[in-house]
Amino acid sequence: MTTPTTKTDTTKPNPKLSSTKTTTAKVSPGISEDVISELSREINNMLSFAIFNGITVNTEVNSLIQNSNVDDLINAHNLLCKNVAPATPKSIGYTQKLNKDGDGKSIFRKLPLLRNLVLLALAFLVAYIATGMSSEVNNDSLDKGMMNNSGIPLLLNITYLSSVAGLGVLFFLLKEVSISLKKGSLIPENAIGYLSQIILGIISGLIMSEIISFYTTDPKQINLFNKSILALVGGFSSDAIFSILQGIINRIKSFFISPNAIN
Repeated sequence: MTTPTTKTDTTKPNPKLSSTKTTTAKVSPGISEDVISELSREINNMLSFAIFNGITVNTEVNSLIQNSNVDDLINAHNLLCKNVAPATPKSIGYTQKLNKDGDGKSIFRKLPLLRNLVLLALAFLVAYIATGMSSEVNNDSLDKGMMNNSGIPLLLNITYLSSVAGLGVLFFLLKEVSISLKKGSLIPENAIGYLSQIILGIISGLIMSEIISFYTTDPKQINLFNKSILALVGGFSSDAIFSILQGIINRIKSFFISPNAIN
């Protein structure tokens, strides 16, 4: 008598398939833990900055930071941002990083932005002295302007006026950097903004000294000193010159473009 054979299932379950079924990605709604920890870190940095610099802190912050409630942390963050203004959490963190990384270093090695601005100022000063000593840079050559001049005299005159405008814009930027360092409002993006401002300052100085001087009542009164002052003022107030030109362009556009077309 034959006994019936029973088939046993020898297939093993795939652990990869089972793991994919059991593990489901859990996405917690709301603010992540990384953002909350970043919020707490910025609050501590602003508190440390305010205490170190003798800034008055709103006493409501103390009760708000006692727990990890997100609403209270956000309110404390907002209050501290008002207390430490014009400094920001980003600028405070950048200043702390500079002090930590540049421990034992000089101010020029600690802050490359300041070093680069000082070197540029010295370069413009050398160019100003070198071109000013040239016999080609005088009242007669400057009276001719860019249109009636050519060759080496034109190059030297443009270099002279550009160096004066560069000194003007760097005089403004070095003062602004020193104020930002005192207030703790310096951020890494300032380096990019300062580079564009130097270029705009040189262009503004040339516009002031060469183009605007054409519209004076008596061109014979324009001399080396007057053009130097115009170039210096143009470099120092490049933002103002840009705003004036932008305002003129907007006025001209308003005559040709109707408000309905803009909307």
